[in-house]
Amino acid sequence: MVIPDARAPSHSEGDGNLSRRRKDWRARNLDDATRALVDDDSRYFLHQSLSTPCLSAIRKAEGIWLEDMTGRRFMDFHGNNVHHIGYGHPRLVAAIKRQIDDLPFTPRRFTDEPAVALAAKLASIAPDGLGKMLFATGGSDAVEMALRLARAVTGRFKTVSFWDAFHGAGFGASSVGGQETFRSGPVGPLLPGTEHVAPPYCYRCPYGYRDIEGQPDLETCKMTCANFVGYVLEKEGDVAAVIAEPVRAIPYIPPPGFWRTVRQACDDHGALLIFDEIAVGLGKTGRMFAGEHYGVSPDILVLGKALGGGIMPIAAMIAKPEFDVLADHALGHYTHEKNPVSCRAALTTIEIIEDEGLVENARIVGAHALDRLREMAGRHSIIGDVRGLGLQIGVELVLDRDEKTPAADAAERILYSALEKGLSMKITMGNILSLTPPLTITTEEMDAALTIIDECLAEAGGDRSRD
Repeated sequence: MVIPDARAPSHSEGDGNLSRRRKDWRARNLDDATRALVDDDSRYFLHQSLSTPCLSAIRKAEGIWLEDMTGRRFMDFHGNNVHHIGYGHPRLVAAIKRQIDDLPFTPRRFTDEPAVALAAKLASIAPDGLGKMLFATGGSDAVEMALRLARAVTGRFKTVSFWDAFHGAGFGASSVGGQETFRSGPVGPLLPGTEHVAPPYCYRCPYGYRDIEGQPDLETCKMTCANFVGYVLEKEGDVAAVIAEPVRAIPYIPPPGFWRTVRQACDDHGALLIFDEIAVGLGKTGRMFAGEHYGVSPDILVLGKALGGGIMPIAAMIAKPEFDVLADHALGHYTHEKNPVSCRAALTTIEIIEDEGLVENARIVGAHALDRLREMAGRHSIIGDVRGLGLQIGVELVLDRDEKTPAADAAERILYSALEKGLSMKITMGNILSLTPPLTITTEEMDAALTIIDECLAEAGGDRSRD
């Protein structure tokens, strides 16, 4: 069946799974047994971008490591951002096993100790003013609940969000998301009233202002990106919420004062501020929540991915207690809302993050990685920009630093070269190497991974001093 006008979209969220380099890598690296398994996967699963057909198959995940069917190991600097505490953390595995023995499921109309304990824990660590919540099995569903709650609280339905953002694959989440992969083609129309503005992408300012070594020239631009959010809120007049990732997982690092300006604009125009911290929350950026870097608390916070410790699927929407206004309606009536095994996994994951000092480790190791990458930029002119917070790191590759022409082919070449050397990462926006290792990573492990990247950069672009 041929779908009319089915132009292949650009994949800003990750690397495509149908490229020639992907096929070449598979031909060189898959043994017969792995190839048979990957082919069976392709036979039984619907094909979709960023998923099936798959790259390869794994048989083990432990710590920062993935192991394929032949025993080859890869440091995982991708992990779908679920592996904050590393894969298969022994304390988490033991807690899950005990919970399965004690209480494997809680049907609707009942509660259980793990669910209440998790809610209390999240309320204690959440940004100021947030204290009531609902759980779901995935971040996309938690975003849907946040959007529904914002409508109920404000009596409005419009939203403002950012192009290039990712908030999930559901209809509401895709509608407020800003990526062609999830919005385009024959799946529309999406939700009405979902307005979008340009993101705070200072290296490639959508408003045309020049950066200074990747940083904004605030004296010139006057933070137009933040002020335009206020402009849209004023002109629309009846927006329910601004929803955004406080630090985009690409990453985009907003300039100082950005979120304070947006927070004030929301307050001025009666809109709620929803922070989607599904990918970057729970310590990835060197703070428990990324919004802390900007001194801003949202009205609603969404968590997911790493909340289940890389084993159990669970997400949370946390809101202000005064938003408890839908007692006669179902906001998130999910079968596994208070699943005791998932809740025990989430509670134990947070305890591990706290007890092992993983937020501080992310800050320290992330700062070390950024220093090394910036040193590499002095030797590899293919690096146009290095940016990040904690262990949310991006290396943008360009053909020419003045023109900033994206080096997409080189990025893909580096991706597969790194895989052959034992490092798994992903590409975003076509030319950005996105590095998001577990919070458990050591400086020595980070250095080993960065040495691989250094070698791959040399192979792809040669060693040249900074232009």
